[in-house]
Amino acid sequence: MGLVVAFWILAVVGILGALGVVLLRNIFRASLCLVLCFLAVAGIYATLSADFLAGVQVLVYVGAIAVLIILAIMLTREVERGSLSNRLRIPAFLVAVLFLGVVSFAILNSLWSVSALPPLEPTTAALANRLFGEGGFILAVEIAAVLLLAAILGAIVLVREK
Repeated sequence: MGLVVAFWILAVVGILGALGVVLLRNIFRASLCLVLCFLAVAGIYATLSADFLAGVQVLVYVGAIAVLIILAIMLTREVERGSLSNRLRIPAFLVAVLFLGVVSFAILNSLWSVSALPPLEPTTAALANRLFGEGGFILAVEIAAVLLLAAILGAIVLVREK
């Protein structure tokens, strides 16, 4: 019962964070709402017993992507004013409504079968072993880390005062 309550609390926090991202005019506060939304999704993964996905969510999205977005926002000028030209507001709204309709149609017309049997092996350990164990993808993760570091350093070099 406690996990169900935690799931719904995290779902509401995630939705409020997503609404804050869309509705706040201050870009920095909107990015902080994005971090809150990412953390709520990680909490939802944890309540669904997907510990590895929760950890990856925190490390990749909260730790890397959100920090990169906040760094890019802090390096831009006139953060308080936000986007002044909103000529695409109505087309963006129409695309969002169309996307909501397609996703709702797909969700309502899908057969959601739930397995009554638990997994045969622990999913977190098996997934971690497959990703980072013998013949895993640790090299790809390291290359992605170096690429992100190069992007951050490039952004700093491009926007600093001469």
